[in-house]
Amino acid sequence: MPLPPDHTDPPARRTAEPGSDGNHRPRRLRSLVAAVLVVLAVPAGLPVAGPAQAAPAVSYTNPLVNQRADPHIFRHTDGYYYLTATVPQYDRIVLRRATTLQGLATAAETTIWTRHTSGEMGAHIWAPEIHFINNRWYVYFAAGRTDDVWRIRMYVLENANANPLTGSWTERGRITTPWDTFSLDASTFVVNGVRYLTWAQQEPGISTNSNVYLARMGANPWQITGTVTRLVVPTYDWETRGYRVAEGPTVVQRNGRVFLTYSASATDANYCLGMLTASATANLLDAASWSKSASPVFTSNAATGQYGPGHNSFTVSEDGQSDILVYHDRNYRDISGDPLNDPNRRTRLQKLYWNADGTPNFGIPVPDGATPVRLRSHDQTNSYIRHYDYRARLEPNVANLADSQFRIVTGLAGGATVSLESTNFPGYYLRHRGYALYVERNDGSSLFGADASFHRRSGLAASAGLSLEAQNFPGRYVRHRDGLLYLDALTSSTEHPSATFHLE
Repeated sequence: MPLPPDHTDPPARRTAEPGSDGNHRPRRLRSLVAAVLVVLAVPAGLPVAGPAQAAPAVSYTNPLVNQRADPHIFRHTDGYYYLTATVPQYDRIVLRRATTLQGLATAAETTIWTRHTSGEMGAHIWAPEIHFINNRWYVYFAAGRTDDVWRIRMYVLENANANPLTGSWTERGRITTPWDTFSLDASTFVVNGVRYLTWAQQEPGISTNSNVYLARMGANPWQITGTVTRLVVPTYDWETRGYRVAEGPTVVQRNGRVFLTYSASATDANYCLGMLTASATANLLDAASWSKSASPVFTSNAATGQYGPGHNSFTVSEDGQSDILVYHDRNYRDISGDPLNDPNRRTRLQKLYWNADGTPNFGIPVPDGATPVRLRSHDQTNSYIRHYDYRARLEPNVANLADSQFRIVTGLAGGATVSLESTNFPGYYLRHRGYALYVERNDGSSLFGADASFHRRSGLAASAGLSLEAQNFPGRYVRHRDGLLYLDALTSSTEHPSATFHLE
């Protein structure tokens, strides 16, 4: 029995049966991962990306920076992106900037503050975030004491210089909360003119490692005032693996709603993202205004080799039109000893997308290397190339996003061609057989390489788009008919729109 268009079972292989053309009939391709949502967070003061469905493609190379955890990227009005993150030694706060996101990978890194040699702020310097508030720079971070490294609290630095890599940083002290207990991961945002602080903390009387809280900010960016609201207590299985953790909250407003993501469980392969949602017009300090997703929204993925994704932030692409997820993970599952002592969490980037109903969707942690794209139909503007049951087809509202994401790589047949590799099934490529298009595993043969290689042409119906001409059948183009993809010889210009696609 056919599965519904969006499914989560692993691929099941049928016994190959010869088709009438001597080839095998298509086998069942099932997704490895569930459809997921993510929260997009654009720091206050940044340009807001336009609708993701219309945003052009962007591509970055992962990992962006090795051995940098808890990454936070802020795009400022001066044209620079600023990146700060936790360093493995837990001994300092670093900052780098570049005019492009990819440029952050090689940008010079400056140490802007170093831990104290005794007392407070002398150990476990964690999770710095940089924000620009009232014409000054602020860095929020967590720190322990030299005489008690686990007595971790939240602190704030301030810099009045236009360039935060220069000038002096003033210690504004500790953020005071109702309890003098373990606290970390402060982040700030504005909704309807009100600035809030969200953070993680251990609350007396609750047997968790940390919960997520929310309060209004007071007279300055290092004080809170009024009601403190508990938003998240880790209770689900995916929130309590290894440790009962909810931490690293971050927020964005979009489509009349406020979305808050947070990280859960131990910082190994169990680490993942959860999500809360509230109306932007609701009382955000009323816990009842928020709904909590019952499932994680971003998790480890064995197929792509990415484990423990979490502690995210968000920014926008250089043209301001695409939302970019920033997070850390590792490229291996097994860790010897305490994962906090493993230095190999990497800062990574990938584009995020929006569903038709206004909810965010970003699929799975993509493989290392170039980030994938989607191919949107020119004439069916809400529909994308995707795979299902090994057959390539065109569908709208692909909730299982990774089924519609491909990496455009050097053609398997060479000769200035390109091939399209599946994101959630690395090693599987878009190829034609009997003039029909499938997504299948590369068997290494010259026939497969030829069938999976295309010449990338300017869009036949719109030069800003692209059309794919078969390498081994000149004059035949990838096009959609009746919801499926074929390799056709086009007989008139009226067929050009169905053979034209836009990268997103």
